[in-house]
Amino acid sequence: MSDFLVFIGKRAASAILVLTLIAVVLFLIFFMLPANPAQLACGKPCTPERLARVSAFMGTDAPWYEQLGSYIRGIFFGREFTDSSGATIVCAGPCLGWSFTLNEPVTNLIMSRFVVTASLATGAAVLWLTVGVATGVISAAKEGSFIDRALRALSSVGISSPAYLIGMLAILAFAVYLPIFPTGGYISFAESPLDWLQHLLLPWLVLALLNAAYYTRLTRAHMLDELQQDYMRTALAKGMPRSKAITRHAMPNAMLPVLTMFGLDLGGLLGGAVITESVFSMQGLGSLLLDSVKNLDLQVLVGVTLFAAALVIVANLVVDVCYRFVDPRAAVC
Repeated sequence: MSDFLVFIGKRAASAILVLTLIAVVLFLIFFMLPANPAQLACGKPCTPERLARVSAFMGTDAPWYEQLGSYIRGIFFGREFTDSSGATIVCAGPCLGWSFTLNEPVTNLIMSRFVVTASLATGAAVLWLTVGVATGVISAAKEGSFIDRALRALSSVGISSPAYLIGMLAILAFAVYLPIFPTGGYISFAESPLDWLQHLLLPWLVLALLNAAYYTRLTRAHMLDELQQDYMRTALAKGMPRSKAITRHAMPNAMLPVLTMFGLDLGGLLGGAVITESVFSMQGLGSLLLDSVKNLDLQVLVGVTLFAAALVIVANLVVDVCYRFVDPRAAVC
């Protein structure tokens, strides 16, 4: 148990260090550009007096190293802003900045949209992992058969199809010609669980189709490698049924790389499914990111990017912990 806690502590410390480095890089990239963030947030017309107030409010009138220090401290401990009237605005930690355009903490904006993105990502992830792994195992077990060739052909179509094209075709087929699903939008689970499911099922299917195709290929490739190993031949020589040998021996070893990719893909998708959210008119993190780009809202842009990076890091940490249980030999350091 103590070794496990040490393992978790090391991975958590590494995750915090990486996240801090990413925050520093993002800050330097976006806030040290020739464009003045205060000028971008000032709007038009922007008088010198208003620009000075905006600069003081955003803290861009301070040296860059003080701005960086305030930003990093705000992520962990929160920070304060002073508006044009001299009133103090408290941004509780973790504070990812303040959107002068929307007059709201970036963290609040992210959390309000994250529910939509998380609902979309988790449902789709369960579908694509289940379907992708199942079809990959079947394809490997039936290598060379008609089923194998058919599954590989379908996975090739899924991998090569653009997300926006599949999304538009799905809306056209199942929301326009066959009005089974709504064309888009999002209804919260608390408001109506049935409407929540109805609005999400079509986006889930689209994302699952695109990602399951890749997981079919990935699972099949690793399953074929495992089926050729000596331990499989030994198990079959001892009289173990082939189906039992596959599920008991081959699948656990083949799932390790699949688990790695699933954690990273899910973490990335939780950061915002930009194309899918746009096609289905869902106001998640992807749409928030697009709006921040169009409005040149650097605070929101940096906050969403950092939040997405944090999700990938957390997903990687969870994968490392799962490795510890699936195969302790894969997580000895």
